[in-house]
Amino acid sequence: MPKFTFIASCALLLLITGCAVDQPMPATASSGSVVVAPHAPSSLWPAGAPLIKAVSAILIDARTGQTLYEKNADEPRQVASTQKLVTGLVVAEQDPLEAPVRISKEDTSVEPTKIGLRAGDVYPRRQLLRAMLVHSANDCASALAHAHSGNFSAFADEMNGIATRCGAINSHFVNPHGLPAAQHSTARDMARIAFRAYRNSDLRDAMAMRTYCFRYANGRLCFLEPTNKLLLRSPFFNGMKTGYTEAAGKCLISSYSQGGHDFILVQLGSHARYIFDDAQRMMAWATAR
Repeated sequence: MPKFTFIASCALLLLITGCAVDQPMPATASSGSVVVAPHAPSSLWPAGAPLIKAVSAILIDARTGQTLYEKNADEPRQVASTQKLVTGLVVAEQDPLEAPVRISKEDTSVEPTKIGLRAGDVYPRRQLLRAMLVHSANDCASALAHAHSGNFSAFADEMNGIATRCGAINSHFVNPHGLPAAQHSTARDMARIAFRAYRNSDLRDAMAMRTYCFRYANGRLCFLEPTNKLLLRSPFFNGMKTGYTEAAGKCLISSYSQGGHDFILVQLGSHARYIFDDAQRMMAWATAR
């Protein structure tokens, strides 16, 4: 393909994927009604729900916060890159998204998933936020944290503060990307965090992207594919976040809208390759109800 044709095509895609997603915002429930446990909580509720492989899971109504399904929802676990939702909340709620962020050498050394940022380069904060949420880029998460607070420890204080304000009081975070460390959350807490993230238009726009054309500081363009493969399976899936480490297992927070219903599903600690299939099965069950 001629160079000018590729650049023109990518520029067009930037206009398509970089603009706001025209979605009505769900009504906000009161904080006291968000992710309420069933009257008789057990390790699995309700009994007739589909069987899924995740060790811990919860399904909620994304409009009201009502719990529709749960499995070991209060078991403390590492949650891998799904905690980038917390990082995203801190950045989207507190930082100017068009302001420049300078990349440090420390940002470039984080592993394993990264997009190859170079020390000294400068990017708009929104661009790094989108790359972090679409492609789970750890170097972007690191850069956003350093730009906000100067170091991971101070940024973790911000993460824990916003988690507490979400009602996620059984969580403790120490880094912005979710790589293994002395940190934990629960499926119920991550649902509370996701409930708040679902209401932020900047985060929803980013999480709904089915591709993102990232422009490097030197002008090079790169298409970033979403780690959330549900976005490519069905138009009813509209975002949230994936995660994986050996300590956490496969993790997935997914959102789904169909027929006037909105759902958020949290799956933690799955060791099966069918985590996306499990999400589709759970959303079909919820919609049928």
